[in-house]
Amino acid sequence: MELKNILFFSSIATIFAIAGICQVHSTYVPYNTTSGFAPDKINVHLVPHSHDDVGWLKTVDQYYAGANNSIRGACVQNVLDSVISALLDDKNRRFIYVEMAFFQRWWRQQSDTLKAKVKHLVNSGQLEFINGGMCMHDEATPHYIDLIDQTTLGHRFILDEFGKTPRVGWQIDPFGHSAVQAYLLGAELGFDSLFFARIDYQDRAKRRDDKTLEVVWRGSVSLGSSSQIFTGIFPIHYEPPDGFTFEINDVSAPIQDDDLLFDYNVEQRVDDFVAAAVAQANLTRTNHIMWTMGTDFRYQYAVSWFRQMDKFIHYVNLDGRVNALYSTPSIYTDAKYAANEKWPLKTGDFFPYADRENAYWTGYFTSRPALKGYVRMLSGYYLAARQLEFFAGRFGSGPSTDALADALSIAQHHDAVSGTQRQHVAADYAMRLSIGYKEAEKVVSSSLAALTGSKLNSMHTDPVPQFQQCPLLNISYCPPSEANLSDARSLVIIAYNPLGWKREEVIRIPVSSDDLVVLDSNGREIESQILPLSNVSLLTINFHTKAYLGTSASSLARYWLAFSASVPPLGFSTYAVSGAKMSEPRSFSSSVYTPDKGNGKTFEVGQGNLQLLYSANEGKLTRYTNRRNSVTSLAEQSYSYYTGYNGTDRVFQASGAYVFRPNNSFSIKPEGQVTSVVIRGPLLDEVHQQLNAWLYQVTRVYKGKEHAEIEFTIGPIPVDDGFGKEIIAQISTGLNTNKTFYTDSNGRDFIKRIRDYRADWDVEVHQPIAGNYYPINLGIYLEDETTEVSVLVDRAVGGSSLVDGQIELMLHRRLLNDDSRGVGEALNEEVCVLDSCKGLMVQGKYYLRIDPRGEGAKWRRKFGQEVYSPLLLAFSEEEGNNWMSSHITTFSAIDHSYSLPDNIALITLQELENGRVLLRLAHLYETGEDKDNSGVTSVEVKKLFPEKKVVKVREMSLSGNQERIEMEKKRLKWKVQFDQEDEEEIPSVRGGPVDPVELVVQLAPMEIRTFIIHFSYDNHDDDDDDDDLLLFAS
Repeated sequence: MELKNILFFSSIATIFAIAGICQVHSTYVPYNTTSGFAPDKINVHLVPHSHDDVGWLKTVDQYYAGANNSIRGACVQNVLDSVISALLDDKNRRFIYVEMAFFQRWWRQQSDTLKAKVKHLVNSGQLEFINGGMCMHDEATPHYIDLIDQTTLGHRFILDEFGKTPRVGWQIDPFGHSAVQAYLLGAELGFDSLFFARIDYQDRAKRRDDKTLEVVWRGSVSLGSSSQIFTGIFPIHYEPPDGFTFEINDVSAPIQDDDLLFDYNVEQRVDDFVAAAVAQANLTRTNHIMWTMGTDFRYQYAVSWFRQMDKFIHYVNLDGRVNALYSTPSIYTDAKYAANEKWPLKTGDFFPYADRENAYWTGYFTSRPALKGYVRMLSGYYLAARQLEFFAGRFGSGPSTDALADALSIAQHHDAVSGTQRQHVAADYAMRLSIGYKEAEKVVSSSLAALTGSKLNSMHTDPVPQFQQCPLLNISYCPPSEANLSDARSLVIIAYNPLGWKREEVIRIPVSSDDLVVLDSNGREIESQILPLSNVSLLTINFHTKAYLGTSASSLARYWLAFSASVPPLGFSTYAVSGAKMSEPRSFSSSVYTPDKGNGKTFEVGQGNLQLLYSANEGKLTRYTNRRNSVTSLAEQSYSYYTGYNGTDRVFQASGAYVFRPNNSFSIKPEGQVTSVVIRGPLLDEVHQQLNAWLYQVTRVYKGKEHAEIEFTIGPIPVDDGFGKEIIAQISTGLNTNKTFYTDSNGRDFIKRIRDYRADWDVEVHQPIAGNYYPINLGIYLEDETTEVSVLVDRAVGGSSLVDGQIELMLHRRLLNDDSRGVGEALNEEVCVLDSCKGLMVQGKYYLRIDPRGEGAKWRRKFGQEVYSPLLLAFSEEEGNNWMSSHITTFSAIDHSYSLPDNIALITLQELENGRVLLRLAHLYETGEDKDNSGVTSVEVKKLFPEKKVVKVREMSLSGNQERIEMEKKRLKWKVQFDQEDEEEIPSVRGGPVDPVELVVQLAPMEIRTFIIHFSYDNHDDDDDDDDLLLFAS
């Protein structure tokens, strides 16, 4: 409807009506806010909200309590106090709340009387929980398991306290949106809709013109329409239209309806409202539009908002040209659905995001790589710790994994793992993770002590073993493994495997002696290898133990001990390391040499199927050969850096925490010829290279593996030349890839990328480097007619293929300018010891493999799970050599004849409060991804719990807050408008219902299924369904 037409509708009768209002003299006005839908008018849904970051410029505690207000005057406690009071004043008012990390804190501090009132507000729909996770998570840098866990934690709280299940996604602030968010963290939660604000500025402009801001989004090719979701993109941002913000210090003109005031303005403000409503209505379909009435940390004085909205609803509806009402996204969603409209179809994702020409928000894919690595490491640890907690039995008192769960959930916030917070806030996230780890470490140690037990009969007592763990193994620091050992004193190592299949891996630990012997669980000597500890590792240990432990903790490590481990699924194996006796065999001491240099000279590493060929002079990788599958490929690996653009504002855009804007690129060339040190042994070969003063690399080739492991140590990045730097690794091959590459979505689906191309609009790429970067959590791969090249990562990074046949990963960033997106601080991380500070050093790994085309998925999927869930190592000591005979040395929680299929991962195994178990199983492959593993696969639940009697398996929504069958009944079925170019939909495949007797679960490609398992205890069947949904541990 055109603006001129609707303004013409302002009839004489309407003018007289307003004139009549103007004759009222300073009397009480009972504002009528009881509005419903008006079928023949534009319906303006006013949705009051406050976007409360769970940390950003201030820590989560400072935001909640209103501390440190010199940075920003924000107090979430005030928001909630004020909103609840305002809602209780008028039953027609509504409010939505998102971040359960804040609401849970507030709730625990309230009286029973107020809690009862709040529950009434929730039950009446005045207060509605939207999204419902602990935070509004990022969508580029978290792993999908973390997204599920943090959402589950929030949904538990809502269900336990209020008996409600959120039905709308509200991701209004993340900087781009993933396909996994649409289908997994949307439809699979039972959400009917998803709303957000940030998409590329070019994409938004086209969607505004085409009226395609609201779409049906199918994020998964494999799951298709069975997991689609209605998605609304805001026309501008998540704030109200200009002129309609009403925090106490905002500048928007309030309605002044007292005719004794000189600034009486009812008619003007109503006209403003109608004009804004019509303008937005022209951008969308149906006669319903949403106004997001709020923004960051608003409603600290809620009456200032609600007073104005009361007046607008009252006077706008008296005017009659449009209809205004208090609403929520759920009400808005139902109105859109009732219109019976066909909606445009969206596939893929919304990356990368740019808000203007030279401002691609692709730098945060890598920002704060140490924090990203810490989050990823603890995510895998949390998965394993919950399993052990269940196997040993969860106790009501004592240590638990709850503190780590809370810390990890907050760390998924879109200004946490993203690396886009201020430095003191990053330190706060890390401290919370450390505290959570220490508590979970106690759970792991006590669980392993219980599971290793004692084989001795009850007449003998055997001390409970004390297990230590080594969270600083990334800097080669592990005090228990560095102890002096003799033939009478042994180091006992428990290697726990959290995956559902057997693993054969090489374990590496720092040791102080090179005269050692390693025994397996049966007391047999196994092959082991001693490697020297590099000088770089020694310097790293000395500096960082001082920085993080506060002392000059002495490390005795001088070597690495490597040995082959075989660990059963969901179980552990035991290994003993002791000093070798004079007459005994001992660990193989690696040979160490420097290859001869000269024109054309080369050297080769790898004693198994994989061999890497290097040029001796330059120290560069030149060829990759796999003797098993006859793959031989040119392969070069190098490093470069971009200098960050030194802008100072949005016009002269700088590279910063969010934005990647390179100025120039420079190859990192060695200072003189590279000296490569080659270390050879029976288990693995290593190539050590000091590429410059701040970049050290170790390439490992394991005899039993067919991939190369590249470990990098980068930093401190020099900035004394006045330029920040962004460090990249490049893997170059001869593949003809036609601008095409593939990156993962939060560790799940791989999405096809084409350089300088967007499927939804004709893109103008003003930044050809930054505009082609994408988030990577699992890996990136290339393919041509014959070959695939895959690279997997150990944490979230940004990456691309800017040249055909080449993969590029950004590994570290240090910048000197803020990028003018609110954080107000340069991304210049430092580590300090006493009064000495230097730039952050980062150590990490990536993994390279080349396969015949069509065969790379097997490695990407299976090894990707092993990267996410490494073996968990725990250490103890014993005097003498009787551990193997007196303790349980091998254990598997599942049937000894069974393991999970190679295409299935167990991503959650968690004991709940009443002894039931939350179980999640994930199919790892997409439809058509692999000829052997992309089909429907079965899992035998009984064999996962051989020592327990399973009496019931109940399928739930992804977050476990409602039965799946009920969720599907309630879900809205949206109609899709297909373009001629759209392919006909291929029916999606899902696993069938679980047979109550056989208890076999089927999983289709990309399907994740969530169950609550009931067991029989003490001859009593756990068959009480009354509280099945109110059973989560706090």
